[in-house]
Parts: sequence; structure tokens; C-alpha cells
Amino acid sequence: MSRPQSLRGTELANEILASAGERARTYETTYGRPPCLATVLVGDDPASITYVRMKQRRCQDVGVASQRVALPHTSTTAEVVEAVRQLSSDEQIDGILVQHPVPPHVDERAVFEAITPAKDVDGVTMHSFASMSFAAGSSGSRGFESCTPSGIVRLLDHYDIEVAGKHAVVIGRSPILGKPIGMLLLARDATVTFCHSKTVDLPGIVAAADIVVAAVGRPNFVRGEWLQPGAVVVDAGYHPGNVGDVDHQSAGSRAGAITPVPGGVGPMTIAVLVEQTVEAAFRHRSA
Repeated sequence: MSRPQSLRGTELANEILASAGERARTYETTYGRPPCLATVLVGDDPASITYVRMKQRRCQDVGVASQRVALPHTSTTAEVVEAVRQLSSDEQIDGILVQHPVPPHVDERAVFEAITPAKDVDGVTMHSFASMSFAAGSSGSRGFESCTPSGIVRLLDHYDIEVAGKHAVVIGRSPILGKPIGMLLLARDATVTFCHSKTVDLPGIVAAADIVVAAVGRPNFVRGEWLQPGAVVVDAGYHPGNVGDVDHQSAGSRAGAITPVPGGVGPMTIAVLVEQTVEAAFRHRSA
């Protein structure tokens, strides 16, 4: 079998960022300030620090302002929630990103729910999930989609990968990745199976999938021999050493298309975040 098609996200992400930059300049010209994204980082996890810097850099590249709120690892849930609530009430802030994960002693869900839905540009609140799940594809939906799942769907669209009628297997059920990507695929008429740590015979289920989304958070977890020949593989994981959740060496002999790590899903996540921040700014003005 020939090498799988590489579903690179960099080019499409750059197009999304360029468009967001044009809208950001229009916003600043019209309203006297650029759209602004606030990032909340709790603790000093090196990977999280790197991710926040990347997001701030992309904002700067396209003319979106960013405000960083760094809280110590010892912060309590109440302290983090209060910081997020202050940002929610700040008229100069258009979008709020709480970098995941927070330290284990902090109730992440409570922190997420402190984000006012109009500024939930990362799509992590229950309001956003409900809006996405029940109104996906509807022009009347006012919620924001989870950035990584939204980026994945747009990447599939970009490469003309048919979703309707296909069997999609999502490995992982996190509220900010696994569950929302399943809902977005379901809205596009895929038949979706969610797999997780209690799933029996995971390789057998994956073998029946036309589309596999690996969002399990374990390096090289998905093996190539599990895949149906020609399957589309979306690797949403990233680990030190540029390793994803899929063993790309073995997957390369069976997959029909696969997202690279890095350069696949990651750039799309940041592009959608910036785009939705700009959109939030315009929505605030029209509310």
C-alpha cells in the first residue's frame, strides 16, 4: 500500500489566521482597540507555558491583543474562579482561555463554568457544549465550538474527506476533545462510536472504523495493525519528542490518510481560537 495522504493543518490554519487578521484590523479601525484574548495559566507546567506562548504569538501576528493572567500552583479553586470572573466582567476582554490542565487540586469544571458563555472562545463551558451538540450546523447557534474538534472537522472538509455515512471511532471521552468531536461528526451524519478506558476489544472496534480520532493522551497508543486499510486517522495527541497518540510508523502501512504530528491538528486549534476571539469581539458590539 502506498504512503497515506498527509492531512497537514499548517496551510489551512494560516488561511484562517490571515482572514482573522483582516477582521481584527477592521474591528480596531471601527472601535479603537483590537480584539483581546485573556489567557489564564495556573502553575508552571512547562508544556502549558509553551502552549500559552504559542497562542499569544499567533494573536500578536494577526493583530489580536492578549492579556496573560499567571496564577501560582498553590491557587485554590475559589481564587482561580474569581480571576476568571473578573475577566468575564471586563469590557476590554473579548475571549477567555483557561489553559488545560490546571493543577489536580483545582476544580477545572468550576473554573470553566466561571467563563461567561459570550467569551468562551475555547468552547469549554457546558453552555458551549450544549449549543454545539444540539445546534451544530445551525446558523442560529450562538455558542462557540471547542477549538480542537472544530479544527479537526474543518481539516477533514479541507481535504474533501466524506464524513456522512462513515463509521467514526473516537478514542477518548474528555469534555473538551473526545465528546465534542464526536458530536460534531454526528452532526455531519457520521455513525459515531466512543471508546474509553473501559471499552472491551478496542482493536476490534477500531478495525471497523472508516475514521479514527485518537484523543486518548497516551503516546503511540493506537497501533497500525488495528486499522482498517484505507482508514482516515486523526491524531489529536502530542507528547515530548513530536510523538502523537498514534504509532505513525505502523499506521503508515495501513492508513489512507493521517494527520502528522506536529503540523496536523495543533495549528488548527490555535487558528480556530484566534478566529473565535475576533468573532466574539464583533458579537459583543452587536449584542
